[in-house]
Amino acid sequence: MKFYNTLSKKEEEFKPIDKNEVRMYSCGPTVYNYAHIGNLRTYIFMDILAKTIRKNGYNLKHVMNITDVGHLVSDADDGEDKMQKASEREKKSPYEIADFYAKAFFKDIEKLNIRKPDIIAKATEHIPEMIEYVQQIVNNGYAYETSSGLYFDISKLPSYGILSGKNLAGEKAGARITVDEEKKNPFDFALWKKAPENHIMQWDSPWGRCYPGWHIECSAMSKKYLGEQFDIHTGGVDHIPIHHENEIAQSIGNNGKIPANYWMHGEFLLVDNGKMSKSLGNVYTISELEERGFDALDYRYFCLNSNYRNTLNFTFVGLIGAKKGLERLRNLVKVHSTSNEDVSDKEIEDYRKSFLDAMSNDLDSPKALSIIWEIARKQNKSKKYADLIGEMDEIMGLDISIDKILERENKEEDKLEQSLDIEIKQLISEREIARQNKEWEKADKIREQLEQKGIRLKDTKEGIKIEKILE
Repeated sequence: MKFYNTLSKKEEEFKPIDKNEVRMYSCGPTVYNYAHIGNLRTYIFMDILAKTIRKNGYNLKHVMNITDVGHLVSDADDGEDKMQKASEREKKSPYEIADFYAKAFFKDIEKLNIRKPDIIAKATEHIPEMIEYVQQIVNNGYAYETSSGLYFDISKLPSYGILSGKNLAGEKAGARITVDEEKKNPFDFALWKKAPENHIMQWDSPWGRCYPGWHIECSAMSKKYLGEQFDIHTGGVDHIPIHHENEIAQSIGNNGKIPANYWMHGEFLLVDNGKMSKSLGNVYTISELEERGFDALDYRYFCLNSNYRNTLNFTFVGLIGAKKGLERLRNLVKVHSTSNEDVSDKEIEDYRKSFLDAMSNDLDSPKALSIIWEIARKQNKSKKYADLIGEMDEIMGLDISIDKILERENKEEDKLEQSLDIEIKQLISEREIARQNKEWEKADKIREQLEQKGIRLKDTKEGIKIEKILE
């Protein structure tokens, strides 16, 4: 396998620390609101990475955090804690907020066929580990205390900026960095924040009643579950300049080591060639896509048509294309599944190797999809092709195995039948009576009426199949 490593700024052959087990840490959600589709693109990337590693024969220990305290509304060290702000907004406790939005997040990733990481670590359940981690940084001389908290002293770290490549000498405190007269350097960041009396979430610590800085949780929890050094750290590109840079600094301050050998980041999702913004009304969730008639896997397919390291522009025209493409692909697999025509084992093995080679080459999902389409479009039909595509779907997660296709069709048909209005049900009944009476012309006219209303009927050996016509 070869992956692009943000740390070295180049593509590298993957060499795990332990040949028997790959250890990976993924930055998880801050559960103060619903995850939007830009967030979820990163978790789709995380998922295909994990599945590709496993498909290459490795055991994988995968850890993801849940941030339920410590993430301030600014990437710097000012503003309210996002959990506290959500608590005030919704008039619920931070723990109720975290529980509600964490459940919503896991429901979304289940819809997207994202496998849940092996260990889910909540920040609030690891406060003692964070205190111990910070104490070691203090003991090693990398931190200092102010009236507002405990700060990491980046002047003690000549390598600060190693991940992002930023040169602090050429940067000034500005919109993203609060000028705090007590800080030795504007870019020093909070390890531990002293809590005002009215702050809902606070814990006893050697530095008083406090709550953790955002960055410290990932350092403490990755060390607990994966050790001081592990193989891969994933996240979005927005984590590179601050969150992940500060994780590296903390780790060096704690134990002198960069925590992960490979740092991998998913690129931004644009909407209509611009940034997502609540003011523009273009911050979409999976539920909102579903309300517009799309399935979560339509979005997954849309994402897999672009490499995770490329900026992806989301449009509803593009999503409609993805929905239609995925439906066509499933139909082609169905046709293959009903044929017993023989195919050579060598051809199957060549395709299997080409697919895994593509995914092992920095997760080249567009190429992997093109291989699946090449197989699906084969003029000679064979169940072997359908089975092979089903095997490839163990990574792609698009429900394009024949079992998943049939399962989805049954669910969708049941759901569609339940949602049909009385007029359409009446027309379907009248058409069936016309067919029984061999009034073929009348039956055809009713079929046309139904198609104008967006309903297509298919007469099969098992009975009438009802489908919604895609726009």
